[in-house]
Order: sequence, then C-alpha cells, then structure tokens
Amino acid sequence: MPLGLSSEEAWGARVKVQPSAAHRERTIILSQPPLIFSGNSNPLLADEIAKRLKLHVGKALVTEFKNAETRVEIGENVRGSEVFVVQSICRTPDGNSVNDALMELLLMIDALRRASAARITAVIPYYGYAKQDKKTKGREPISAKVVANLLKVTGSKRIVTMDLHAAQIQGFFDIPVDNLMAMPVLCNYLKKEGLCDEKIVVVSPDAGGVHRAEIFAKRLNSSLAIVFKRRPEPDVSEVTDIVGDVSGRIAVIVDDMISTGGTLARAAEAIKGRGATHVYTVASHGIFAGDAVDVLERSGIEKVVVTNTVPLENVAMHPKFVQLSIAQTFADAISRITTNRSVSELFSGDDTPKIERPVLFPEPVVS
Repeated sequence: MPLGLSSEEAWGARVKVQPSAAHRERTIILSQPPLIFSGNSNPLLADEIAKRLKLHVGKALVTEFKNAETRVEIGENVRGSEVFVVQSICRTPDGNSVNDALMELLLMIDALRRASAARITAVIPYYGYAKQDKKTKGREPISAKVVANLLKVTGSKRIVTMDLHAAQIQGFFDIPVDNLMAMPVLCNYLKKEGLCDEKIVVVSPDAGGVHRAEIFAKRLNSSLAIVFKRRPEPDVSEVTDIVGDVSGRIAVIVDDMISTGGTLARAAEAIKGRGATHVYTVASHGIFAGDAVDVLERSGIEKVVVTNTVPLENVAMHPKFVQLSIAQTFADAISRITTNRSVSELFSGDDTPKIERPVLFPEPVVS
C-alpha cells in the first residue's frame, strides 16, 4: 500500500506483491476499513482499542456448545478485509481457562480465514504459555513454540503482542511479530508520581530481568539493583542475595509479569531489610494466579502497578493496585500496520510514547 495515502484512498489501494519464485503479481484489494473482533478473554480492552480507532468491535458469537466445546460464528462480512483479532491468552473474566481463551482465538482465526479475509492479525496483549519457552529438564514440551505453530497453521499472517516473557519467542514464528512495550506507559506513571531520579532505585527481581531493569533505570535516571534467587520448584522462589545499594531509597521492582506474587513479596521483604524506605512494583502483565492478590495485599509493597493486558476484576476494591490502559499503544500499532508504516517508531527516542493521532476509520454506512 503506497505511503502517504489517506485512509479513504488506502482502503481501495492495490497492494502488489512480487513473489520471487513465480515472478507474478498478486494483488490484494482492501475494499473497506479494517475490522476488529474479540474473544472473551479481554473484551473491554478490545472495545477501548476500537473506540480509539473510531471503529467498533465486530459481531461474533463466541460461546460453548452444551458439551463444553467452543463455538464460534462470525456475524459480519469479512471478505477482502484486513482483520485484527484481539485476545489475550489468559483466564477470562467469566472464569474460563487459559486453554479456552487459546481455543477461541484459534477458531476465530480459522473462521475468518475460511470467510476469505484478506489478512488476519492476531493481537495478543498477553501471550500465554510464554514461560515455557525452553526445556529445563528432560521430557518437557516447549509450549510457547507449540502455540506459535498453532497460530500460523490456523491462518494468522501477523502477531501483535506486548512484552513477551523472552524476546527470542519471536523466533518461534515464521510470520512477522510486533513485540510492543508497556515501558513508556509505566515510566510516565512513575514520573507523574515523582518516582524518578536519585530518590529511587530500580530493582530487577532476578538475573534474567536485568536488561529490562537497566532500560527502566536509564529512562528514570536512577541506579540499579538486582535480586538473586533460586527456584526449588515451579512458581516457588527463594531470595539468596541483593546486589546494589537500596538503603534510604524507594525501590521500584520491575518485572514483565506477576503470577503468584510470592517472588515479589519475598523480594520486597529482603529489600526493606536492606534499608529501602518504600517498595513499589510495576509489571506489564498482572496474571495474579491463585491467591496472588491477597499475598500482595499482605506484603510490604506500597503499590502494584500493572497494565490491562490481562483483565483485573474489582480493581477499585484493592487500593494498593493500579491498572494502566495500554489501548492507545495497540491502537497506534494497528493504525501503522494498516497503513504500512513503521511500528518500531512508536518506541524510538525518549520515554514518552509516540502517541499520535491515528488514521481514523469512519464507521461504514449500513443501508
């Protein structure tokens, strides 16, 4: 699609692709604005993304048959359209499992492909199974790779996600992957709260998160500390040491996700034992499995700041928890993908996200 076209011109633009083998031209005609659909895992986020693009979430029946099998039926014409399916691979607000969310996503993509959608992009704010990205011992699956294979086989042509647990998961795909960052949104919140410069120290909760914490420390103009721990078994950790000076400062623990909360609670206790005045924690994904909310409520953490990639019910009832919206980031990414502009430019430069006025897609007139 040629650069510089208005959204109205772009809808009918002829996108020409030159295959190297056939040396023939394949023309895709996009006859209408992009369409957005959502499963049941995070409908509020999907609706917010659509509103920021001046679109609506498409009609789709996503439910269960009486035998508990997933039922999907697309309720709109998608022939020749560019389609985005918004679905986090997590527990749904109505109590369905992670596997239900994954199956909904796969069946929606398959239904759209069979309905002749021109291009299907899976927008996965939280990529479930990402922690299983390698074998830690014999006879284990690499589940993150299995999910990648399923997404490709069902018909997804592109993946848009946020803060993968390990960046190398992008290599599991043979299709384009846009790994967006929640860091600008989180850093802006911390700066507005005055949590920056020499008064804070950014803390990585483990050795694997040092690179992420270094980026936060640079953006916030602060120092860095590292918590070392060991895992005797899955979802259980023990703090062994802390490297870096946290005495007399506010500690901000930075992680990509919060699962059971036990790691953060123990890290906060150890950090306060080294003289930190207060402990905050920020993370892209708030999974809050099991009794994680209660564990964090009882911990010495002052505030728990997450984004809405995973829905958090009754957040108003938990004053310690803050949930920030990343809908604008996804809306800007979708706008840029639709108009063939760079997505990485959203995160170039300083810590202020490149929140732009997106290309607006007016609602199609229904006669």
